[in-house]
Amino acid sequence: MRSRISSLPEQATLAWDVPGLVAGVDEAGRGPLAGPVVAAAVILDDSRPIPGLADSKKLTALQRERLYDQIRDKALCCSVAEASVEEIDTLNILQATMLAMRRAVEGLRLKPVKVLVDGNRLPPLDVLAEAIVKGDALVKAISAASILAKVHRDRLCERLHLEFPQYGFAQHKGYGTAEHLTALQTHGASLHHRRSFAPVARVHIASAAPLPVPESALVRVEPVPALQPVVPPVVRRRGRPRSVGQAA
Repeated sequence: MRSRISSLPEQATLAWDVPGLVAGVDEAGRGPLAGPVVAAAVILDDSRPIPGLADSKKLTALQRERLYDQIRDKALCCSVAEASVEEIDTLNILQATMLAMRRAVEGLRLKPVKVLVDGNRLPPLDVLAEAIVKGDALVKAISAASILAKVHRDRLCERLHLEFPQYGFAQHKGYGTAEHLTALQTHGASLHHRRSFAPVARVHIASAAPLPVPESALVRVEPVPALQPVVPPVVRRRGRPRSVGQAA
C-alpha cells in the first residue's frame, strides 16, 4: 500500500557540517491569550563567547536582561521579528510562528549558510535548515535567540500594561492565568487579545461589547460655552427710543 505523504515540514537530518555562518532561531509567545508571537535569529561570534547562555525559561528575568545586552553587543548579527494578533487569528498560531521565524531570518544583516530552529518544525526558508528538539538547551545560538525573543516580548507586554492596566499584562505577560481570565470576564477582550483562542472567543461572543480603548487614544473635548443672545443696540432719537431695524 502506498504510504501517505505528509504536507508538514519534517525535521532535516544533516549528514555533514556546512562551513560558514550558522544562525539559531527560537520563538516566544505561542501560548498567551494576547499580544504578538515573537521570533529571533542570532549568529554568534565564536571569538566573543557569552557565558551563561541557556534556555530562556530556565533563567530569571534579571539573568535574561543581562544576557540580552551581551547578545546584542557580542553577536555577529541578530534579528527580532513578530507576527501580529491579526495574523495569528487569520493564519493560526503555528503558521504565524513560522512567519515570525522566517521574518527573523530574513532580517539578519548577514546571510547564514545554515539555520538551526528550536522544535520539530521548520519555517519556509531559502537556506539549509535543521529542526532540533529542545535546541534552546543544546545549541548556544538557539539559546541566544530564545533570550532575545523572550525579553523583547516581555518588554512589549509591559508597554501594553501601561495602556491597559486592568488586564495585568506586566505580571502574566498575556498567559491565561486566573488573574487574566478574571480580567477578561470583567472587562471583555481588548484589541490585543487573540480571538482565535478559546478563552478569548468565549468572552468576546458572550459580551459582544465594543473593544476597550486605551486612555492614550481618547480625544478629550472641551465643553463649548453656550451662545449669548444678540441684543440689537438702541438708537436714541427725538421722541421715543427705537431699536435698529424697527420701522420708522
